Amino acid sequence: MQVQLRKEDVLKNSCAQSFLQTPFWAEFKSMHGWTHSYFTITAQIDSFSYEMSCSVLTRTFARFFSLCYIPLGLELPECCHFSYNSDHYLALLRSFCKELSRYCPPNTLCIRLDPPVSFSSVEETHSFISALSEFSPLTKSSVNIQPPDTVILDLLRTEEEILDNMKSKWRYNIRLAEKKGVNVTRGDKHDIDIFYRLYEQTALRDSIAIHSKNYYESLFTLAEKQDSIKVSLYNAVHEETVIASIITLFTKTEGVYVYGASSNEKRNLMSTYLLQWKAIQDAKAYGCRFYDFYGIPPTDDENHPMHGLYRFKTGFGGNIIHRIGSIDYPVSFFYKLYISAEKIRNLWFKKIKKIGAFRRS
Repeated sequence: MQVQLRKEDVLKNSCAQSFLQTPFWAEFKSMHGWTHSYFTITAQIDSFSYEMSCSVLTRTFARFFSLCYIPLGLELPECCHFSYNSDHYLALLRSFCKELSRYCPPNTLCIRLDPPVSFSSVEETHSFISALSEFSPLTKSSVNIQPPDTVILDLLRTEEEILDNMKSKWRYNIRLAEKKGVNVTRGDKHDIDIFYRLYEQTALRDSIAIHSKNYYESLFTLAEKQDSIKVSLYNAVHEETVIASIITLFTKTEGVYVYGASSNEKRNLMSTYLLQWKAIQDAKAYGCRFYDFYGIPPTDDENHPMHGLYRFKTGFGGNIIHRIGSIDYPVSFFYKLYISAEKIRNLWFKKIKKIGAFRRS
């Protein structure tokens, strides 16, 4: 396998399957401490030649080390003769990372990827991850940047078919919210204060980390300057009070539920169900082919601190998919030290704090 890279001024792939591989997202992340680069990849595999492109994000921490990150990449061209869940793809990733390492800052610890490889079961995912050992130095990362498990709702169906495929309780809750006088309004960046106050309540309740308010404001500010991405804020209002909000992102390919926040009050009004239904309807009208609920626990485990999230998102009738999560291509001797520190940090933020919040609830 031969792989060549060429750095570009613009991203050549204008039909990225994920919003994370769009120039919009690269520019957005560059507003918050990352730098971005675009590459064209030419790969000679067997007797076939392919050209791909991807966005690469780079972050320097404390001026001492850097991390290169490829979110939901490397995407294969539609004409490719092999699939994502093949040894050919892992070999391509390894060759790509080897070439990319020549362009990384000299203090780079590793290249981290979230490949768009997905399966219908956790067991298949684990089996594929086990195959990484044959493609050293590729290795499974100690943490996942993007949520590997999610629910994808097919928007090519009619609204009636989508509703029929939901759990009956979900249809009932949508109607209940409307009956109880919950209205869904569309907001913009000027309503971020309202969203952020609710988000702080949600973060405290669920023990999750959130960005500064400016982070979410800048998402809307950037979206206003171009037409390829639509970012929307939906507010659930009851008796002139916003009791829940969500932020969505639409491309011509996908609709994504990116952020959600809800009040500790009036939770019996089921406003979050109505919010999602309105966003699903708008995503379908916008032309999105599917709606990504963006992140669930891997299994229906009642003991999982976020089991309620699993039940809520899967009840809308979408397909559960399991990606392999983040994988690393180490390029520095200090990589192992970094991973040890990362594991400790992850244990605190993703395990101990969430379990504590779960037990207090």
